[in-house]
Amino acid sequence: MGLEELLQLRLRTISDWPTPGVQFRDIMPLLADAEGLYACVQGMRSYLEQAGVDEIDAIAGIEARGFILGSALALDMGVGFIPVRKAGKLPGDVISQTYDLEYGTATLEVQTGIVPPGSRVVLVDDVLATGGTAAAAVALMGGVEADVLGLMSLLEINELGGRDRLSPLSVWTIHQI
Repeated sequence: MGLEELLQLRLRTISDWPTPGVQFRDIMPLLADAEGLYACVQGMRSYLEQAGVDEIDAIAGIEARGFILGSALALDMGVGFIPVRKAGKLPGDVISQTYDLEYGTATLEVQTGIVPPGSRVVLVDDVLATGGTAAAAVALMGGVEADVLGLMSLLEINELGGRDRLSPLSVWTIHQI
């Protein structure tokens, strides 16, 4: 079964979560299925290869579902994995970036010293919505002097304009809603 068909079968929309008015896109049924997880990783890798992104040093996964997809992709590509975490979750020295969500604000952090300056990094997240989370992750990678090649996302919610907010950064998505 192809990735597009698996997305149609396994992707769920949960209304009014985490706050009223938000349509949460739940990819967990897709990831819980071995065929679905494998198809996601292979689909993301294929997009990157088709875009000519072949020399990378690391994948930076954005908490939390970006950890799942990002670490699997990093393993498949034979590169390192960098966790971009919510505030207060990483030990040692960190840099922080606060940003706006559809339903509030949040802060992301990355450890200093784990990304060599000049590293070629691809960001990975599950859903590109308003682009606030991805923009904060881009700023964090800049703060550790990494070269962000683009954002790889499983889903993109077009009406929320996240891609425009990230311009001129390359954005690759598997499925647009």
